[in-house]
Amino acid sequence: MAFSLHFVQKISPNKSSTILAIKEYEPVHAYCSFHNKTHYTLSFKQTHISKTVKAKEALHVRHAKALGEVKRLFVSQNTDERLSMVDSIQRLGIEYLFEDEIEATLQRKHMMLRFQNIQGLSQVAFQFRMLRQQGYYIRPDIFNIFWDNKGKLKGTFCKEINGLVALFEASQLSIEGEDYLDSAGQLCCEYLNEWSLTFHNHVQVKFVTHTLMCPIHKTLSRFTPTIIQSQNLSWTNSLQQLSKIDSQMVSSLHLKEILAVSKWWKDLGLSKDLEFARDEPIKWYMWPMACLPDPRFSDKRIELTKPLSLIYIIDDLFDIYGNIDQLTLFTEAVKRWDLASIEQLPDCMKVCFKALYDTTSELALKTHLKTGWNPLSSLIKSWIKLLNAFLQEAKWFASGHVPTSEEYLKNAIVSTGVHVILVHAFFCMGQDITNKTVSIIDDFPTIISTTATILRLCDDLEGDKDANCEGNDGSYSKCYMKDNPGVCIGQTREHMRKQISDAWKQLNKECLNTNELPSSFTKLCLNAARMVPIMYSYDGNTPSKLQKYVKSLLYDDCDILQDIYSPTF
Repeated sequence: MAFSLHFVQKISPNKSSTILAIKEYEPVHAYCSFHNKTHYTLSFKQTHISKTVKAKEALHVRHAKALGEVKRLFVSQNTDERLSMVDSIQRLGIEYLFEDEIEATLQRKHMMLRFQNIQGLSQVAFQFRMLRQQGYYIRPDIFNIFWDNKGKLKGTFCKEINGLVALFEASQLSIEGEDYLDSAGQLCCEYLNEWSLTFHNHVQVKFVTHTLMCPIHKTLSRFTPTIIQSQNLSWTNSLQQLSKIDSQMVSSLHLKEILAVSKWWKDLGLSKDLEFARDEPIKWYMWPMACLPDPRFSDKRIELTKPLSLIYIIDDLFDIYGNIDQLTLFTEAVKRWDLASIEQLPDCMKVCFKALYDTTSELALKTHLKTGWNPLSSLIKSWIKLLNAFLQEAKWFASGHVPTSEEYLKNAIVSTGVHVILVHAFFCMGQDITNKTVSIIDDFPTIISTTATILRLCDDLEGDKDANCEGNDGSYSKCYMKDNPGVCIGQTREHMRKQISDAWKQLNKECLNTNELPSSFTKLCLNAARMVPIMYSYDGNTPSKLQKYVKSLLYDDCDILQDIYSPTF
């Protein structure tokens, strides 16, 4: 099966009102292969799409008009209604358009919350979630009024569906030491599941089921169906219209980025030079696209796809191709960071090193020119740390050694490569680069290690190793069961889920305003963790979720483009 996208439009030369002018170039093929035995191929004819000034203005005028209308409606609402609007704006993924309004609303709500009388469960839980999402610390004892001394919800609160849903959502933002809030979330989950089974025809069942499967804090809005509960039609219709127009504009931008990534990958030539290497530029682009959704980060999404691609290629080099002696030489060459030091390497390793050297140096130069800070030393350190982890895994496999679960996880969170991408992203974004923040970034901070922990354990939990992947990696479950004879796979998986939950608590804490790193970076880390279940959910041998998302992000976007920019005569 393949998704074939051809962005070619025939245009009559006699029609002066044509919106598109397209010039064809040499075909570029971008392969999205998630498994070696199954390829999802997206074929593009590289096109240069030149929209007329009139067409550009028409779309931007519609967007500006819709945005102005929503902002007018926003300021006309009271604080509570504005908070509901903020929630809907975030669920629709267009918060970048309302940064000042969102911060002002939540700052005001944070100040008001201290003096307000106790409200209903749904209101308190909703405000708790919204404020914590924005980085404000709210004590969980705000919920004490709703619980009896037996740890049960008082009175009819256990039958208040909206309140239970709101409390379940709020519990997803718990931090270490808030076991009480975790228990509340689990109890809400039990109540809601029981209610859904009893009242399976109720109009809210779909909403409840969706919430339990996809809590808003742990999902990416672009990948999640948006359900707006507000009944205030004065602004919901306008907001949805703005979201639709914005999605059309962003889809066009994503298409350009995909073509740019595909061209870079083709020009790099690694897919031709290295027979063993993966050839999946579209898949690799999905990470930056999802983790940096702000349209203003277009160039950063393209740049971050480059080191991400090299992580996968070098992973294949260590996992499939090289022997220990060769891999040790390659790692030492990266440590020296000198093109003259690679003569002893096999040709394929020379090609890999040259690609790594050039790509990293180019990003460092761009950052230096933009910010005045040369990040090359930090970037090299991140690569050395990764290669040391890859080499350790290769040595374990070659010797047949099974490490302890603690040894495995300590090394495996590095071998995910998450820190490499996040370090590159920190400098690429160019915000708050100081001696202090660089020192934090270089030291593998908690916000990076917890994100990597979530990725590694989710990957191991969902499949240990996808059956169609080549290579030889271990898994946490194998090491844990060796450490604990008599423990079954079910108990092991439950232990792993607990560790993932604990990592989320640490990540939640890091995202509070006490963090010394810029908020844009903490949000990137949070989005990376949110991306994990999408990229690492396997259904037997079929990557059904990945297939679905690739189709929705690329194929459906093509349809949107055709709807917007199709020629009118």
